[in-house]
Amino acid sequence: CLCSVSALDFVSQDEMLTPLGRLDKYAASENIFNRQMVARSLLDTLREVCDDEGDCVAVLERIGRLADDSEPTVRAELMEQVPHIALFCQENRPSIPYAFSKYLLPIVVRYLADQNNQVRKTSQAALLALLEQELIERFDVETKVCPVLIELTAPDSNDDVKTEAVAIMCKMAPMVGKDITERLILPRFCEMCCDCRMFHVRKVCAANFGDICSVVGQQATEEMLLPRFFQLCSDNVWGVRKACAECFMAVSCATCQEIRRTKLSALFINLISDPSRWVRQAAFQSLGPFISTFANPSSSGQCFREEGRSSEDVPAEERSRITDHDAEEEEQIGPEDDAPADFSAGPESALQDCAAETFGNSAGDISVPEDSSSLCTLSSESHQEAAIDENDKKPANCKSAFRPEVDTSSPDSTLLDQELFNSFHFWRTPILEIDLDKELQQDSGEPLSPEGSGDASGVPGPGSPNITMATRKELEEMIENLEPHMDDPDVKAQVEVLSAALRASSLDAHEEASSGEHRSEPQDELPDCHADQDTCVPLISAAEESMDATPHYVHGGSDVIASGGFSPDEERRSKVQDVVPQALLDQYLSMTDPSRAQTVDTEIAKHCAYSLPGVALTLGRQNWHCLRETYETLASDMQWKVRRTLAFSIHELAVILGDQLTAADLVPIFNGFLKDLDEVRIGVLKHLHDFLKLLHIDKRREYLYQLQEFLVTDNSRNWRFRAELAEQLILLLELYSPRDVYDYLRPIALNLCADKVSSVRWISYKLVSEMVKKLHTATPPTFGVDLINELVENFGRCPKWSGRQAFVFVCQTVIEDDCLPMDQFAVHLMPHLLTLANDRVPNVRVLLAKTLRQTLLEKEYFLASASCHQEAVEQTIMALQMDRDSDVKYFASIHPSSTKISEDAVSTASSTY
Repeated sequence: CLCSVSALDFVSQDEMLTPLGRLDKYAASENIFNRQMVARSLLDTLREVCDDEGDCVAVLERIGRLADDSEPTVRAELMEQVPHIALFCQENRPSIPYAFSKYLLPIVVRYLADQNNQVRKTSQAALLALLEQELIERFDVETKVCPVLIELTAPDSNDDVKTEAVAIMCKMAPMVGKDITERLILPRFCEMCCDCRMFHVRKVCAANFGDICSVVGQQATEEMLLPRFFQLCSDNVWGVRKACAECFMAVSCATCQEIRRTKLSALFINLISDPSRWVRQAAFQSLGPFISTFANPSSSGQCFREEGRSSEDVPAEERSRITDHDAEEEEQIGPEDDAPADFSAGPESALQDCAAETFGNSAGDISVPEDSSSLCTLSSESHQEAAIDENDKKPANCKSAFRPEVDTSSPDSTLLDQELFNSFHFWRTPILEIDLDKELQQDSGEPLSPEGSGDASGVPGPGSPNITMATRKELEEMIENLEPHMDDPDVKAQVEVLSAALRASSLDAHEEASSGEHRSEPQDELPDCHADQDTCVPLISAAEESMDATPHYVHGGSDVIASGGFSPDEERRSKVQDVVPQALLDQYLSMTDPSRAQTVDTEIAKHCAYSLPGVALTLGRQNWHCLRETYETLASDMQWKVRRTLAFSIHELAVILGDQLTAADLVPIFNGFLKDLDEVRIGVLKHLHDFLKLLHIDKRREYLYQLQEFLVTDNSRNWRFRAELAEQLILLLELYSPRDVYDYLRPIALNLCADKVSSVRWISYKLVSEMVKKLHTATPPTFGVDLINELVENFGRCPKWSGRQAFVFVCQTVIEDDCLPMDQFAVHLMPHLLTLANDRVPNVRVLLAKTLRQTLLEKEYFLASASCHQEAVEQTIMALQMDRDSDVKYFASIHPSSTKISEDAVSTASSTY
């Protein structure tokens, strides 16, 4: 009893004390927990005395004394409260002017060098929170915060404190801005990057290097930071180099294109080939993001012409020369045909494009522009094949741009064609005709790639008089050099090709002497004809009426292998581009190599798949051929996580590539994903509408037959899969005609309305109501009437009470979303809805009462007009008000509220889970 009385006396004494008195009493206590309680209650004390400026200042002075507490836990507790107290002082600035700057900030700064690690960490977090909320004045940052941090990073400072201070400087740089960072933080940061004694400091600098670069801008980055970055990338500690690899993208974004291409690329290649596996792993993860920093409108093709139409894949030089006539032609030529850089396409697509040119025109239909000399492009490695005479390259419809037509009836031509025959070209299906004139006009101003131009200076053009002698000599030398290495199958194949070309050049020499024809332009007047590794395009030709067993090859700007396949050199050249340094792209393409998973990272293919859309956007769709094979390899990867990553991004890649490349290259992979594991299929399903809307209507309709397959999952409990399907079907309604919706989407929607899981059913009710709206507004509205009749038959008269309840839910959704005019609803749905007032299951009658009272009677149609429909509704409600079930009576009697019926019906629906 005495103990209880003393405790009551103790409480009563505290209540009699003023806030300041209680603060002083517990702040002087020897009990550590009492002092911790004081630190926690400081904000409450300030709020109690905020009306008196003197009391507020007194509390702030007590905080200063409490900051000198010898117990680290008290100091740490105090520091946790400082941001909240500072915010309170900011909100009550008139009562407590300059309170934070005078009383609180010095404590925060002093604790940055505290001996206790917990106190330092707490003060660092408090400082960053204060800076983020802009509670520290700019003047205080310059005069009170930065000088202390610079002092803490001095050479003679404690190692741990120095490392933490550098980290704070880096993190606060984005908050304080460029000016303060450049003047006060940047010089010391550069010194810390060269700290020879502590690698921890260098590692922190490397980890935050990108943030500093983004703050100070391009000039300071290139002048002051890049030299330090190069040193850090070659640091003898692998952790520092790994940190550099992780921030490489941010550093690249802060530099100009020239430095990015010439210096940073080589530096990144060093990191990719680093001795440490951890460095290589980080570098490969950053490779895709680093490549994306090379993106620009001219390379990615994402720009618009003045008339507002998309101008993908057209370089700036071409766009400036487009005429009104060209604009008219674009309506006939697809976006992919608009690219003058088609010579850089992959072997298969290039084969098709050029064959289409060959099939399309007769001998007299060609009109060659004067500047079409740029169409002549030779491979620097296979220029010997250009020696084959033009009359053997193609039929008369594809004559060289450098000379008049010549006779193609020479008997030697047949011999040459037989030597170059291969079954692949012979059995290939002819490609549809296109107008070659338009292609030549668009491609005539094609800019030449800088790669390979230096090797072509000594290569004679196809129209040169001395092409045979020069080429034969070079061919003989190349064959002689390769003969010692005939054991290699690739070398042997190349020798066979060169031998065939040598024989062809002999035939050329014979025909040159007999024809007497002169070239239209001599060799020395072809400055635009360069050897370009990017523009090696084999062409196939045939007669317009039928396929000839003897194929003809166009060698102007082509590199044809007589064996019918492509050599490794050709495959490599097909992946050459000029948007990013080729070495970077080669390393990125190698990420699918199985050996990389063993030597670098087991999930390297997943990182490759994750960054592929960004790399594709950077290269532009004109260079998609560089990534096609890699994408197909990833799509067939054994790891489902890799395929899942691609499935989630295939719709974004389709936007980048356009409809033609999507139909050719992505649709087959998309179809494969549809039959994959559920973990992969969900990625396709979540963006099904986004992908299908990019396809042509005919291709889009093909997927109507496959939508039903989404109802089947590996695990029947995976109800979220079906819920996502319902969400996507709502979006797909706009892509299909009313007949397609009725024939294909309607059965799926009705199936989902009867799902076992209530969440799936809720979304399905919305789907069915939107379907009713679309079909009813169609002309004629017979599909809508048929759907309503099916709803009545399958759900309104369902023997299971859950089906009848679903019918009420659908009617409620139709009313709320105005999917049907009220007069049509009263005719088609309401009579069947009112008959459920006599349903034997109370749950159905409860939901009916809610729908009638809270939804239907709120519509203007039933409030304004005194019709027979309104009378029927009122009679039904009166009958429900006298129902034997108390819940039915309640919902039929209450006044309509603003609460959505779905909120009230959740409990009812959940009972059918």
